[in-house]
Amino acid sequence: MQKHQSPFPRIYVERTLAIIKPDAIHKSEEIEDIILTSGFTILQRRKLQLSPEQCSDFYTEHHGKLTFPKLTAYMSSGPIIALTLARDNAIAHWKNIIGPIKASDTHPECLRAKYATSELENALHGSESFHVAEREIKFMFPNTLTVPTREETEEYLSRYVNQTLLQGLTELCKHKPLNPCVWLAEWLLKNNPNKPQICDGAVAEEAE
Repeated sequence: MQKHQSPFPRIYVERTLAIIKPDAIHKSEEIEDIILTSGFTILQRRKLQLSPEQCSDFYTEHHGKLTFPKLTAYMSSGPIIALTLARDNAIAHWKNIIGPIKASDTHPECLRAKYATSELENALHGSESFHVAEREIKFMFPNTLTVPTREETEEYLSRYVNQTLLQGLTELCKHKPLNPCVWLAEWLLKNNPNKPQICDGAVAEEAE
């Protein structure tokens, strides 16, 4: 039997963090227009000024590099705009639009070539990977609800759910109750491994 495919393609929506840095803040409206016309949705927007300590925490992977003091000084020198962007393949697409750090010679059409002041003051930031994006979005927007990855979900189910559920389904097959859904729900509540169990002896001893 031939399977019928949906006429609508499945699109995996990805998130990335964009930052309009201090040297490009005066062009923020223009940059945000480019972001929107490039197919992104701006999920979150926040204008703020970071302290040198906050910059140090944000750029933790740059610790130890010779440019690190200049980087934290630059990023704390004025206000920035943090943006959570979403679209299919958002991380790679945004990195492609902003271009590399040394952009003026090799990528004259990219945003850094247009808005950057120097190699250090390079106008824009983009997350390097999925896990980096999640960390950076959480840093800039602390109240953001983080959606677990497929791997994290599978690990949680394997560790905390699957074994107990399998036992419950096995007991369900043995008892064959008239209302299997209610029976299974009650069994899972009674046999929840994360729920502390109090034996009758302990209750009787406590009452004496």
